[in-house]
Amino acid sequence: MATSIVNTDKSFIAAEKPGKKKKKWQSYALLFILPSFLLYTLFVIVPTAGSVYLSFTSWDGISSDIRYIGFANFVEIFQSPRVQNALKNTLVMTITLVLLENIAAIAMALMVDKVRWFRNLFRSIFYFPTLLSGIVMGFVWAMILNYNFGVFNQILTSVGLGDYIVDWLGNPKYAMLSIILSTVWKGAGYYMIIYLAGLQGIPQELNEAASIDGAGGWQQFRHITFPLLAGSMTVCMVLSMISALKIFDQIAVMTDGGPGFETETLTYIIYKVGFGELRQGFGTALAMVLFLIILIITVIQVKFLQKREVQL
Repeated sequence: MATSIVNTDKSFIAAEKPGKKKKKWQSYALLFILPSFLLYTLFVIVPTAGSVYLSFTSWDGISSDIRYIGFANFVEIFQSPRVQNALKNTLVMTITLVLLENIAAIAMALMVDKVRWFRNLFRSIFYFPTLLSGIVMGFVWAMILNYNFGVFNQILTSVGLGDYIVDWLGNPKYAMLSIILSTVWKGAGYYMIIYLAGLQGIPQELNEAASIDGAGGWQQFRHITFPLLAGSMTVCMVLSMISALKIFDQIAVMTDGGPGFETETLTYIIYKVGFGELRQGFGTALAMVLFLIILIITVIQVKFLQKREVQL
């Protein structure tokens, strides 16, 4: 009887030790997590909470006078023609960029995946623009599209098409188009890498079987390649959408929101109002609205694209 009790105690102790080790490990894990959590709280959570509070004030960003004005900033946002114009420009630019960047990225990925010679060279050429900062890219394209000495207009003049030169960044008809195309040039290479990884994950046997059955290149792409790129497309479209909604550098360098307000987006108007017009309270409220817009659109887009993945 005594032996059984001793054995029972030993088994209890043996069963207890793993639990103690697990709790000890969890305490160590919390210690490792604590520095990152504190930094995240200090630089993300606290500023975010402060921004929410400032969005209900009329602070100018400099003085210590921070007056609470309730929902006045948000009422002005929804009544302001300038904000409505910026929202329209943001949506137009976002939809266009998402479509063009993904189309260009898929086309480049297909070309790089199929090419036999100089494959790494083409990858490097297509990916290189993504290494440039938005500021540098903006300066480069501002010089290329300059009306007086820009390379593009000089080429048109040299080939006898001088009648077609325009002020690409000063004409309201072409300013937004110029920003969109230059942004596609910079960003498509990044998404090309993601699509290229997706292409290399598609079994070649599927295309070979389809080719034996008489399917052409377009039919193979439509019924095999495109459906199997659904996962890569979800990632690329969400990333390009978020990037387009936050576009700032190119506009600041190339057009400064002009001509007039033709290329002013929500992100840029936040900067102009907050730092140019010293209306930090209103700018912060507008930033909160932009955050909600990005959150809502991202959730809807992810659900739609994931549903498409399941259906395929």
